[in-house]
Amino acid sequence: MMHRGWSGDTFGCMQAVGRLAGRDPGMIVDAGMGIAGAGLIAIATWGSPRLIGSEAIAGPSWLLLPLPLLVGAPLVLRRRAPLLTWLATWAGIALLFLLAGNSLRGVAFMFVLFTAAYSLGAHASLRHAVTGLVVATPVLALINHAGEAGLAYPSHSGSSGVVLSFLQLLAFWLAGVFVHAHRRSVSLAARSLALQHQAEHAAAVERTRIARELHDIVAHHLSVVVLQAAGARASGKPAEATLEKIENSARQALAETRRLLGVLRDPDEEAGLAPQPGIGELDALAASVRAAGLPVNLVIDGDPAALPAAVDVSVYRIVQESLTNVLKHAGPASADVTIECAGDTVTVEVTDDGTTEPGTKISAGGHGLAGMRERAAVFGGELAAGPRPGGGFTVRARLPLGGGLQPARVS
Repeated sequence: MMHRGWSGDTFGCMQAVGRLAGRDPGMIVDAGMGIAGAGLIAIATWGSPRLIGSEAIAGPSWLLLPLPLLVGAPLVLRRRAPLLTWLATWAGIALLFLLAGNSLRGVAFMFVLFTAAYSLGAHASLRHAVTGLVVATPVLALINHAGEAGLAYPSHSGSSGVVLSFLQLLAFWLAGVFVHAHRRSVSLAARSLALQHQAEHAAAVERTRIARELHDIVAHHLSVVVLQAAGARASGKPAEATLEKIENSARQALAETRRLLGVLRDPDEEAGLAPQPGIGELDALAASVRAAGLPVNLVIDGDPAALPAAVDVSVYRIVQESLTNVLKHAGPASADVTIECAGDTVTVEVTDDGTTEPGTKISAGGHGLAGMRERAAVFGGELAAGPRPGGGFTVRARLPLGGGLQPARVS
């Protein structure tokens, strides 16, 4: 009665684990493995080993009573803690050998150890998988050599039984390692594809933003042309027909520009032509960033007044994105912003002395580095960004003034 009651309690506990697994298929499979392992050990211990073609496990009752939980039940954790499962299983087997002299015989031990070996290779890191295999090898050699039996080859004894048992476990371990490597390869490929899509999306979003800004700039200049032409014609000066053509062409171009690029605006965006920020607004931007807790030193060399409006806006956006990244990722830091307007090139450099680690993913407002590179590429320029040797991060952009707009490319 005691044996049957204990077996019932064991299976009841395992079923409870299965219920806790909920809808996660992996946890359900693990619970099933734990139930099967504990059940096979329990049958070999308390039931009729002939039912599973195994040999009886002998030993004192106080040792055999918890044996299914010590040897078989750890399979419940084979995914979440594969190394712990492997070590716990071998600890139970070693304890059984030391106290009762049992060797590795029969289906019960085969199922538990082969499943644990596969799980170790498939779900543990390579370092943990190798560590587990190395730790178990001397225990396997001691038990098999003393018991003169292998896992699946009871007719082999001594050293041959040890070697055969090790090779069997190694085969399942290698199968798990192969599956682990394949899953990792698939995961890395999927992550790489996701990052590529994310970069493409960021570039597309930034191109849309740039197009909206260019639309506002072009629309502003066309509006000025329309007003000047209409005013000249109204004044009654000569060449009225020419001015009328200018006015009509400008009005038509303005209407077509608004119709073509109006779809780029968000539904909740204001329809009016809001002025775009430029280098002149960087002082206000630096002040707002200082108020957020980031000391900023702003230096502007040269005369930015002659910059094309589109370049002026892009310089402001690059500095804005860079400082936002510093606020988000650099921790306690200070930033230096330097803008040089020399000849036909504008150079923007933003550096900080924060704690940004190499390889840290930088993003700001969904754009980040990809968006800044997109802005530089639009003008045929370039942008470089990366950690500084002494700590912190540097963003450096070069925007030519005379090259015109270029086809945008993501680098």
